[in-house]
Amino acid sequence: MKFNRLSTFTASIAMLLAASVTAVASDPLASWNDNAAKQSVVAFVERVTDEGSPDFVPVEERIATFDNDGTLWSEQPYYFQLAFALDRVKAMAPDHPEWKTKQPFKGVLEGDLKAVMAGGKKSLIEIVAATHAGMTADEFEQIVTDWISTAKHPKTGRLYKEMIYQPMLELLTYLRANGFKTFIVSGGGIEFMRPWTEATYGIPPEQVVGSSIKSRYEVRDGKPVIVRLPEIDFVDDKEGKPVGIHSHIGRRPILAAGNSDGDWQMLQYTTIDHSPSFGLIVHHTDGEREWAYGRESHIGQLDKALDDAKQKGWTVVDMKQDWKTIYPGE
Repeated sequence: MKFNRLSTFTASIAMLLAASVTAVASDPLASWNDNAAKQSVVAFVERVTDEGSPDFVPVEERIATFDNDGTLWSEQPYYFQLAFALDRVKAMAPDHPEWKTKQPFKGVLEGDLKAVMAGGKKSLIEIVAATHAGMTADEFEQIVTDWISTAKHPKTGRLYKEMIYQPMLELLTYLRANGFKTFIVSGGGIEFMRPWTEATYGIPPEQVVGSSIKSRYEVRDGKPVIVRLPEIDFVDDKEGKPVGIHSHIGRRPILAAGNSDGDWQMLQYTTIDHSPSFGLIVHHTDGEREWAYGRESHIGQLDKALDDAKQKGWTVVDMKQDWKTIYPGE
């Protein structure tokens, strides 16, 4: 009798554990708390994928666009591509002794970011021109690949590529499982992102839209190459994002996700006078697990878009309240 009771008890526990595992496995957004933000995402996806729904959207029109910095991975204390550029200045410095006395390079080499930023946009363009141009596209891709594989964030000690948001990875996977095609539409450099977005987010290089510098075709030693030039070609930020979407994708998204006023126009383009559609804003409210910032931030300022969210019906994700985890493996 005791054996039978024990067997029954053990079987019951096993069934409960199995049910729990199944419940977790069946939840595509397991890192999201079951709050309004998660519910609104799921409800939208169910509406547009249900053939019996008046909001049904054919598979070929299920386009979702995502900002990168601050939306798919962290962006503090400054954009990670700037960290790449600063590291490149240091690596290239032995071949440029003049940089020891010339700003903004002097500031980079001395670790004086205030001096670097004091030069404003002009200084940043100088740094980008020096570190992102004067080489072939293949050479630049290899430099980026090597850096993203080893570079670590100064505060967290994590590889930069590990500072991606687990809840957003789940959202990307969930959307693709429901017939969506996912794109990155970022102010970051298109050729900085393309070498690693497929392995990191499952988004291939042809589905990445970003800022770019000019380039030209050459034949070097009998081999055709694309050479990167020190001139800005296109800035995929603010008003540039809808233009980039139109030029590169050719379809208007039905879902757009961002985190700052730099994404405001993309959210407008996706949702205004365009139904069904869904706008999502990641609001950085968690100063313990990540960073808390918004209206007054010099990086990822969220002001106008946040004010507009309620009126436009955009879903605002409160990172502290809506996400169980921030980074993978936590």
